[in-house]
Amino acid sequence: STSTSTSPSTSTSTSSTSSTISMKLHLAFLAVAAALAPAASAFNAKPVFSAAARASSSAGAPAAPPARAADTGSTLSMVGATAGGIDVSERTQRDISGMDGWATQFGVQKSDGYQLTSNDNVDFSVMTNVDLPTGSPVVFVPSGMVLSSSKVYEEYGPGMLGEAEGQLAQAGLEYQVPLFRLFVKVLAEYSQGQNSPYFPYFNAMPRLYNNGASMTNACFDCLPPYAAWLAVKERTNKVNFHKALRFVPNLNGPEICDNDDLVKWAYNVATTRSFEWNGDRIIAPMADMFNHGTETEVELSVDGEGNVQAYTKRDVPAGSPLRVSLGDPTNPSPIFATYGFLDDSCPATFCKMMDKGDEMAALGLDYSNLLFYKDTGDISAGVWDVLLYSVLKQDTNLQQGFYRAHMDGDEATKRQY
Repeated sequence: STSTSTSPSTSTSTSSTSSTISMKLHLAFLAVAAALAPAASAFNAKPVFSAAARASSSAGAPAAPPARAADTGSTLSMVGATAGGIDVSERTQRDISGMDGWATQFGVQKSDGYQLTSNDNVDFSVMTNVDLPTGSPVVFVPSGMVLSSSKVYEEYGPGMLGEAEGQLAQAGLEYQVPLFRLFVKVLAEYSQGQNSPYFPYFNAMPRLYNNGASMTNACFDCLPPYAAWLAVKERTNKVNFHKALRFVPNLNGPEICDNDDLVKWAYNVATTRSFEWNGDRIIAPMADMFNHGTETEVELSVDGEGNVQAYTKRDVPAGSPLRVSLGDPTNPSPIFATYGFLDDSCPATFCKMMDKGDEMAALGLDYSNLLFYKDTGDISAGVWDVLLYSVLKQDTNLQQGFYRAHMDGDEATKRQY
């Protein structure tokens, strides 16, 4: 199989008009650096994010890119002319230190305990080197640095995104539109090369992915049925995005659309670095470096101004990892399909009973209800319910009686079967 790192934290051309816009953004970033230094100093001196520090960060952070006009014909023409700044080949080393310095310079605030760590200089995660009480701020990302699907639409508008999103809607994929917008944004910033104000961030992204979008048919054949099904769905989604990309003006040339490795990388960045918030998809640099854990120490939130904040949800001693949840810990297969790693801390996993989909649906259950517990060997009640419901179909009256007891939550009656 081709391949991601063990999590999103471990995991990872232009006309003169476009160059002018990008250079203005780049200069805007530089212009605010001096203004941000006092806010960063104030944060380092205090145990919490003060309102003043947050306001200073929000005011000084780079503004969201200007909205595109409906006609974007000249905005991103000559795609690839400056794209040499980012090498997406799988063996390319990640520039984590460059991203860290860039983030600090432009408004990201980190607690004294926030520390990026790695055992191999490929996979990175976050730990704390100081004790952090419950509710301690860990990282603050000002809204101006946050990439969101809603802001991408404001930037590019229907002139650039409308036809492609219409293609997704016709295929019944409206729910994927927010992620598609981030996918387009990643490619648009890639096309600007070092002129992109987000160049240090994207240059720190993983290049190697082991998730479903990166797998081959041979990989799918090696997986258990449920994991294979989810992995195939991920690759199919990437293929659909690739097809829709051909309807995005100025990103539909051969430099982008014929570069399968680039499209795969952009899809994986958008998928593994973003999280959903009230229907929006959000990428928050530095707040995306937390590893996944069944037991978590950190929670992310987005305030009314669009700033992303991470706080500890319990007391965390020095030397501990700082982790967030990337999915249901009792259903690790979707995490594997999306992020490309197996969570060995999860207490349970799906029982692999793929042939009982109709019975599951009838009883209002899904894959997350049908579990084998790895440490105790226990089998969840949902497994027995589905199996019994399937066996009882030989007698319609018995099956309907069991069904009514199940839907009524009548465990005593269910036990009689």
